[in-house]
Amino acid sequence: QEQLVESGGGLVQAGGSLRLSCAASGRTLSMYTIGWFRQPPGKEREFVAGVSRSGRSTLYADSVKGRFTISRDNAKNTGYLEMNSLKPEDTAVYYCAARGRSVVKEEASEYEYWGQGTQVTVSS
Repeated sequence: QEQLVESGGGLVQAGGSLRLSCAASGRTLSMYTIGWFRQPPGKEREFVAGVSRSGRSTLYADSVKGRFTISRDNAKNTGYLEMNSLKPEDTAVYYCAARGRSVVKEEASEYEYWGQGTQVTVSS
């Protein structure tokens, strides 16, 4: 069973940057599409970005396009979410998820494995 552990969250001022990591244990992460989701306080979980198994195909939510970059290093069994120009509305718990198919999907229900989440707080 795939286990995912996020790290890299924290408190940052608006305009700042953070890099989230998603480390996988169990099966090799290269077998899975990776998705990043977030859940702002009092709101539903939402898709942020996804990357295909090979890393060649990515998908972003409109709200983060041009500011966030998703990537992966299959040799290190790790996925990443680079977040720049952070805004207070980016404040949320961020989750990584893994999907055992090659196409990136925005629906949380399409992902079989989830991490516990990491808190990102952006102050104004």
